[in-house]
Amino acid sequence: MTPTPTQSSPAASGNGMAFLKSNLREYGLLISLIIIMVFFQFQTDGTLFQPLNLTNLILQNSYIIVMAFGMLLVIVAGHIDLSVGSVCGFVGAVAAVLMVNYQWHYVPATIVCLILGGVIGAAQGYWVAFYKIPSFIVTLAGMLVFKGLALAVLEGASVGPFPPEFQLLSTGFIPDPVAGDTLRVTSLVIGMLIALAMLIAKVRGRANRAAHGMDNEPLVFFALTNLVFVGMIVAFSYQLASYKGLPNVLVVMLLLMLAYDFVASRTTIGRRIYALGGNEKAARLSGIRTERLTFYTFINMGVLAALAGLIFAARLNTATPKAGLGFELDVIAACFIGGASASGGVGKVLGAVIGAFIMGVMNNGMSIMGIGIDYQQVIKGLVLLAAVCFDVYNKNK
Repeated sequence: MTPTPTQSSPAASGNGMAFLKSNLREYGLLISLIIIMVFFQFQTDGTLFQPLNLTNLILQNSYIIVMAFGMLLVIVAGHIDLSVGSVCGFVGAVAAVLMVNYQWHYVPATIVCLILGGVIGAAQGYWVAFYKIPSFIVTLAGMLVFKGLALAVLEGASVGPFPPEFQLLSTGFIPDPVAGDTLRVTSLVIGMLIALAMLIAKVRGRANRAAHGMDNEPLVFFALTNLVFVGMIVAFSYQLASYKGLPNVLVVMLLLMLAYDFVASRTTIGRRIYALGGNEKAARLSGIRTERLTFYTFINMGVLAALAGLIFAARLNTATPKAGLGFELDVIAACFIGGASASGGVGKVLGAVIGAFIMGVMNNGMSIMGIGIDYQQVIKGLVLLAAVCFDVYNKNK
């Protein structure tokens, strides 16, 4: 029998427009971020891209991005976690009591807080995974419980300040032994090396796919997107290097992004999470222990919520009863805007990061423009609704 020739895909045939339409979710997200950044850069008379403002933009969104990594896996698995904001505030309160009231060293206090976050995630994931209680109900209850516990731990008052060494987690910058008068050379070099490593990885990945006969995106799109990414990273690094350099929390975010992108795209457990969200029954029949996998995703979410709580507390240099209020909405919005599907099984780590930055740039730009918080909430809600409608439209199509 002679094999029947297969019809070439748009990417393989070089049809650029057809490829763009079939990958509109990914490219549209990047294009949207660029358009929003350019728009606010003009509307704020160049304030958005000022080094000080870019540094503040990173610090203001660091805890959202950290939680978005865990929330993405929870959403991909077909669940939701409404308690992350309250867990974030509760863990920050516990850290403040340990370090300020009981004079604990910041290292064991940090370890205890991360373990506490994992225990909280396990407690909620246990009911979702093994008793099949909807995650919406379990985490809604958790949101109320941990909000009340944070208030009880702090006894209704703010606790601070934290030790100076702990504050460096969120407000410190990487050391620069060769810093000049106006430029942090080490930070700039690190940014350029990251851009180069990213470009090399993309080129090698494209070559490997071509060697195995797999479809590749058209060379024009590949070159343009990667040049845009590299240019943005280098320009971003230069702006930060002209102020105080790369913040410590940015390094933490980059390491987490690389780790979670690797887990989601190149490991067995990552593929199983996507299979779980795509079709739980089929995943179970194929031998995947779906209950245990769901349990693990909630433990991971709890640990990252605890880490975000530490970062937020270190940035404020105090723990307040209202810490974490509304964080869960920004985290969930970042994942959905970044391309995650409300029905599970779809989503990328880089998309969640871009979605978080879209929300962050909008918040920052509208604040600089003097737009009130009321209209900011309206605009953010409409953007979230548009992102979900776009996802449903693509799925139906």
